[in-house]
Amino acid sequence: MGAQMRVYRQRIRSVKATQKITNAMELIAASRVVRARQRVLASAPYTHALTGAVSAVAGHSHERHPLTTEKGERTVAGVVILTSDRGLAGAYSVNVLKQANELIEKLKGEGKSVRAYLVGRKAIGYYKFRDREYVDSWEGFTDSPTFAHAQEIGDRVIADFLDDSQGAADEIHVVYTRFKTMVTQEARVLRLLPLEVVDADDAIATEEGYIAAEAPGELLPLYTFEPSPEVVLDALLPRYVANRIYTCLLGSAASELAARQRAMKSATDNAGELIKKYTRMANQARQAEITQEISEIVGGANALAESTN
Repeated sequence: MGAQMRVYRQRIRSVKATQKITNAMELIAASRVVRARQRVLASAPYTHALTGAVSAVAGHSHERHPLTTEKGERTVAGVVILTSDRGLAGAYSVNVLKQANELIEKLKGEGKSVRAYLVGRKAIGYYKFRDREYVDSWEGFTDSPTFAHAQEIGDRVIADFLDDSQGAADEIHVVYTRFKTMVTQEARVLRLLPLEVVDADDAIATEEGYIAAEAPGELLPLYTFEPSPEVVLDALLPRYVANRIYTCLLGSAASELAARQRAMKSATDNAGELIKKYTRMANQARQAEITQEISEIVGGANALAESTN
């Protein structure tokens, strides 16, 4: 019984040490997710303004730009996969990789080859473990991305999209996690390039990044582009692509922190339940040991009494 008591006490100490770690990680994630949500909200006005500017140029001019023009035969698709650098975030990275695999299977079913661009150590490790090829990778900033990171990724995918050589990407997709609430995050697919220009009279700007104009029924303003629509598009579209990637990175970062907070809270609660379980088992073992000792004392006293009689 004494050995069993030592085992239970050792397990209780081990679980308590783990509980302290998970509780600390939960508090850290809870404090950081607030700032991440603020960054997502702060980026919204610029995103809407930039979307409106691109919509104006694309919807009120007849300029055909390489980033908005569909290629004749699309045989190669690029997929940017946004995961995390660290684990302990529940199924956050798993959901993104699952969504990416579904998209890749769909693209391959359409007869297209896929070029993967990986963001985050989880995606890189996933591809390396399965010996899958990828074009480029970025890591070390998924929980706190900057616009410079998004611009670097955007410049790479734009360069591949504009490359006319065989094997270059004819379309670009982004697989990311959209932050809805603290308890709801959704893995989604965004078609980044070519930008879709919809009818200016019927459509509005959507979160998926489609280029659209004013809502129906509104008076359309008159636009004058200086020096020319082509120059304006050349300046705006790379910024638009980088901003869309930046928005996806910010949403993914907030989703990662929210998922980590939930996972660590669940781990902390489970550790508390284990501590209660092992404490109850230790008490039962202690009671059994006391009962055995009392039985031995009573038995010894009876034996001594019988021997003296």
